[in-house]
Amino acid sequence: MNIEITDSAINQLLVKKADDVRLGVTGGGCAGYEYVFKLDTPTEDDLIIDYGKFRFLIDSISQPYLDGMKLDYVYEGLNSYFKFINPHEVNSCGCGVSVQFDV
Repeated sequence: MNIEITDSAINQLLVKKADDVRLGVTGGGCAGYEYVFKLDTPTEDDLIIDYGKFRFLIDSISQPYLDGMKLDYVYEGLNSYFKFINPHEVNSCGCGVSVQFDV
């Protein structure tokens, strides 16, 4: 499982003092899937990627969808947010909340 994380995203996770962050996908939205990004506790089925000061928790269903993605923290005008940059995305809805994958 390969996930890249930018320096900007690392800095924000450290500022927010995030310990265990769940990354994943769930069914929903008009394009079919939505990303999951939330503080959580690990389960026995999770893949845990340890970065020292924080860990990513990824359930087994989400792993193929997230393999090879990059997590960034971007600033757009007055807004800033964590952004999934995923090579498996083939489409997203007009509002940008949901996506489709080629997996």
